[in-house]
Amino acid sequence: MIIGVCGSPRKQATEYVLKETLNMLEKKGFKTQFFTVRSKNISFCQHCDYCLKNKECKIKDDMYELYPLLKKSKGIIFASPVYNGGISAQLKTVMDRCRALLAADRNVFRYKVGMAVAVGGDRIGGQELAIQQIITFYILNGIIPISGCSFGANLGATFWSKDSLKGVKEDTEGFRSLKKTVNKFANFLMKFDLQKQKGDL
Repeated sequence: MIIGVCGSPRKQATEYVLKETLNMLEKKGFKTQFFTVRSKNISFCQHCDYCLKNKECKIKDDMYELYPLLKKSKGIIFASPVYNGGISAQLKTVMDRCRALLAADRNVFRYKVGMAVAVGGDRIGGQELAIQQIITFYILNGIIPISGCSFGANLGATFWSKDSLKGVKEDTEGFRSLKKTVNKFANFLMKFDLQKQKGDL
């Protein structure tokens, strides 16, 4: 299963792009699950170390809906709008709250594969900086990051929304970067699964 986590508090461009991403993967035969921070109650990590001692987060909120999805997924997609040249506060909160998963099991993300999507209101509005934050989270926590590679999707899928849903739907370059990234992500997952089935990992 591939979990797509939308870091936008609005039902707009980022949510639309992530759902399109999951549709592309479903057409390739993958099972997907969509999760949005929109209308969710997800509090900031307090770095209280409760999870280190008790192997769970003491804040009982909607992260407990996401925790099992992250644990059982084999692929993770974080999608974020660009806020001040980076990811949204909501997505950063999700990342920080994953500390509880790792406190319970240091290998919880081992062999999972991740890709990133960023949507900015400006053409050059911080999309790659947002994606770098997502990739950094992946690397720090043992998730294998996949990009679309050179010539159009260097770090992942980037969109220029012009601050509207219409703008993102018309962004042909954005969808080209998305297709490249989805293809690389899907191909890696399929090959990686074969390696695991053969016992090579």
